[in-house]
Amino acid sequence: MARVVGYSMVLMAVAATGCAHHSGIADDEVAQIAEYRLSLEDVVEVTVWKEPELSRTVPIRPDGKITLPLIGDVQAQGLRPADLEQAVQKQFASLVRDPRVTVIVHDVNGNKVYVTSQVLHAGAFPLRSSLSVLQALAMAGGLAEFANRGDIAVLRADGRHFQVDYDDLVKGKSKASLGPGDTVVVP
Repeated sequence: MARVVGYSMVLMAVAATGCAHHSGIADDEVAQIAEYRLSLEDVVEVTVWKEPELSRTVPIRPDGKITLPLIGDVQAQGLRPADLEQAVQKQFASLVRDPRVTVIVHDVNGNKVYVTSQVLHAGAFPLRSSLSVLQALAMAGGLAEFANRGDIAVLRADGRHFQVDYDDLVKGKSKASLGPGDTVVVP
């Protein structure tokens, strides 16, 4: 019995170390955001407890602000919902006795990726969570008939760029994640 246990432990150790060295998939990961930050065009509900006339559901405007009764414009873009709660609560503090503010994100509309050129439905697509190049191409309806499968360009919002091969994406030999504002160009 001890010999069987010993062999099984050796096999598990070999399997575990063998798996660790098979990371041949190239991956240009985008740094994932730890907590959601509000973006332009997101829709938020700002509720002031026991003050329904001060509560509103509002979009984040192109200037990054929302407008609320009595306090006017409040910067929202780039903040976490909890940060916006604190900012609104602080501004209402001099106007309302013990304001309790809650921010609920209703629609996530701000972060987008773009797919263009030789795809069936080029356009801007919402980036709600992590999204790979292959998933973005699927959202765009796939490659057009005469698309160049080998030279798909990924243009990062920060100015970096690289090329991927469609067949490598499909076979799992290459993997690339997209971030806010990234563009996929299929020649």
